[in-house]
Order: sequence, then structure tokens, then C-alpha cells
Amino acid sequence: MPNIALELGKQSAAFGVKSAYGEQQDVDGVRLIPVAVTWSGFGGGSDEVGNGGGGGGGYAIPVGAYIRRGDDLRFEPNIIALLTVAVPFVFFAGRALSRVIRALKK
Repeated sequence: MPNIALELGKQSAAFGVKSAYGEQQDVDGVRLIPVAVTWSGFGGGSDEVGNGGGGGGGYAIPVGAYIRRGDDLRFEPNIIALLTVAVPFVFFAGRALSRVIRALKK
């Protein structure tokens, strides 16, 4: 029986920016290169009888795109996606910082 976790791991290379945005595009001499933050995870196993199982999942957040016009290259963010990523980070970083400050005061 093939190792399902290894097979799923090999197929995960197809996930990522392509699943969130697609391939880079050239439109009227302007090249658009998508950027995304992605996560994926897979698992598998079997019991003593030989029944096996596996599963997987992924998550992709399109954060923006690089835009190239001739020699000019700039990043244009997807503001909503960046806020989705930044708000939890700022919240937990603030909580951690407040606990560090509180511990140092003691």
C-alpha cells in the first residue's frame, strides 16, 4: 500500500499562489506577478487491520501583486487581505508585549 501522506505531500507543490491567484499575466506590456501567503497540511495513518486513511487541507491569502512596467517594479497590496493577516498578529503581539512589561515590573 503506498504511503498516502507522502503522496499528498508531493501533490502539495501545486497549492499556493497558483490556487489563490493563478499564473503571472502580461496585459498591455504590464506584467502582473501574484503574491500570496499559503499554508497546507496533510496526514495519514492506518490501524492494525490495514484500514488506512488520510486527509489534508490548505489555506491561501492573496496579499497583493508585483506590477512591472518596463524597468519599474512595485508592489500593490490587497488591503483587505493584509488587514486580515495583520489584525490577529498585532493583537497577539500586543498581548505578549503587555505580559512581558507586566513581568518586568514585578
